[in-house]
Amino acid sequence: MEQALPAVRLRVPTDEDAVAWHRVFDDPQVMEFHGGRAAELSVYEELTARQRRHDAERGFCLWTVLDAAGEVVGFTGAQPWPWEWGPKGEIEIGWRLGRAHWGKGYVTAAARETLNRVRAAGVPGVVAMVDARNSRSIAVTRRLGMRLAETFRTPTRQEAGHCYRLTW
Repeated sequence: MEQALPAVRLRVPTDEDAVAWHRVFDDPQVMEFHGGRAAELSVYEELTARQRRHDAERGFCLWTVLDAAGEVVGFTGAQPWPWEWGPKGEIEIGWRLGRAHWGKGYVTAAARETLNRVRAAGVPGVVAMVDARNSRSIAVTRRLGMRLAETFRTPTRQEAGHCYRLTW
């Protein structure tokens, strides 16, 4: 039996969310598959500004995830794959959550809402690029109905990765 998913709210990131993301992601376990440590605050400031532009231009972005109490717990959303390698030109769904909120269904609930929003924006499908060691994210892709499309090695660090795909 699948656990009941928590109530989540997605919002376009605000200036203040850059500080919240920096705080929530300042944990080596959260950043294990993203370089091992949180980026500088300025990186999150640029990222949240870019996401506001993405939402205005495309109707989707990496949204801030809020729990039922309105606390920032992380982000989820979609954006164009930015690299020359991998699924160039496709829309990638992704998520990152503060460790205190792991295992409670927040990512699955927020990612399902993301799928609804990108589908409504006219996107025909999404990919998820996941480090092959990241069993938690792989489990989320399965709960979303995504299927393994290919395996790869990252060009810079030569780490194994998986590309999951979902079309509708």
